[in-house]
Amino acid sequence: MGNLIILDMCMCPCSQCHSHDAAQLGRKVAVVDYVEPSPRGTRWGLGGTCVNVGCIPKKLMHQAALLGGLIRDAPHYGWEVAQPVLHDWRKMAEAVQNHVKSLNWGHRVQLHDRKVKYFNVKAGFVDEHTVRGVAKGGKEILLSADHIVIATGGRPRYPAHIEGALEYGITSDDIFWLKESPGKTLVVGASYVALECAGFLTGIGLDTTVMMRSIPLRGFDQQMSSLVTEHMASHGTRFLRGCTPSQVRRLPDGQLQVTWEDRTTGKEGTGTFNTVLWAVGRAPDTRSLNLEKAGVDTSPNTQKILVDSREATSVPHIYAIGDVVEGRPELTPTAVMAGRLLAQRLFGGSSDLMDYDKVPTTVFTPLEYGCVGLSEEEAVSRHGQERVEVYHAHYKPLEFTVPGRDASQCYVKMVCLREPPQLVLGLHFLGPNAGEVTQGFALGIKCGASYVQVMQTVGIHPTCSEEIVKLRISKRSGLDPTVTGC
Repeated sequence: MGNLIILDMCMCPCSQCHSHDAAQLGRKVAVVDYVEPSPRGTRWGLGGTCVNVGCIPKKLMHQAALLGGLIRDAPHYGWEVAQPVLHDWRKMAEAVQNHVKSLNWGHRVQLHDRKVKYFNVKAGFVDEHTVRGVAKGGKEILLSADHIVIATGGRPRYPAHIEGALEYGITSDDIFWLKESPGKTLVVGASYVALECAGFLTGIGLDTTVMMRSIPLRGFDQQMSSLVTEHMASHGTRFLRGCTPSQVRRLPDGQLQVTWEDRTTGKEGTGTFNTVLWAVGRAPDTRSLNLEKAGVDTSPNTQKILVDSREATSVPHIYAIGDVVEGRPELTPTAVMAGRLLAQRLFGGSSDLMDYDKVPTTVFTPLEYGCVGLSEEEAVSRHGQERVEVYHAHYKPLEFTVPGRDASQCYVKMVCLREPPQLVLGLHFLGPNAGEVTQGFALGIKCGASYVQVMQTVGIHPTCSEEIVKLRISKRSGLDPTVTGC
């Protein structure tokens, strides 16, 4: 038997990192990777969701939108910018897609250099030690190993109950690979995927509407989430709140007519769009794995794979990591780290487990939202209102002053235990470069930083980050948290 098989149908690069680490530890490793084309026919190369249809193209298109805002700021700083300033979707998409393809190639080279065997086939279990795939020519491939890792991730859900949803809609699997501009777009959903896509589409000048059934950014701090959508609305994104679509049909001129119900009034509404983007959640990519043949248990509600603290499934030598696992954050870096730690435990003599507590993340909406630790709601739920102290501030980035940008939604809050030394439970930052800001403070919070220690930290001036070490006003005090002065 070989040492390790990694099933990687559509996951982020955790499988590549895991295979590299296992191979470097002297093991014989195979990666089985296959992308089922989206209903729209979109397909991509090695590297999974993050590289091809997630984090990487998303951040680049977000950057394109941010540049549009900086161009509008430029005349205030003395630059003479010829008008009108136009955006070329084709040029941006081609550049983004070329970068992604270079990453695909890089992954292939790394696997080859580390002598990891790569199979571009769709595979499923035959038994608990064997997977079977069929190559393009119809040739059957059987692979057996002592250990098998499932890292197949998830795919966007289509609301199949809605007439025309599958025929005429697209998802995040398609948006980054469009050759032509999506034009006037309806984004259905309120997840971070929905808001990030709507944000960059608005930012590059496209007429964009978000249809939300309920609350934005479920699972995130709701005060921060409201500020995110408030900022988007004030910068051109339209919101249809409390609405659910019931039909999508193509008109003779090629446009899409969407019919929806306003759940508050009960009234029906219609609108025409060039593109309908579904962002209503993701489903684990387990359907074709034949998990039952290996005896791997899944959640009856979500169909995600059940694992223990060692990432082991109900079959001890079969592991699962990343988005395909029940109860894990759907974030690339956590999957990457979990895979590396698993390789070290299996083949490197380590006993270190992945710690899923206090994992930082950032939502790359036009005004970025970074957070680590508990939301205010979670902190109050766990510890009680009287045992929680929240320090907060509305601030204005220095860069916003000269062009007169509105900073109404630039806000930071730190959620702490009230009892000295006031352990920091969570940090929430809304503003420019939120990912960069949050990453730095995440280390301190992971190490058990207290409010007292944060207040003893000298800020770097002038930065947005320093607003965190200047948080003196608590919500409980009732004082105005607006920052004045420089």
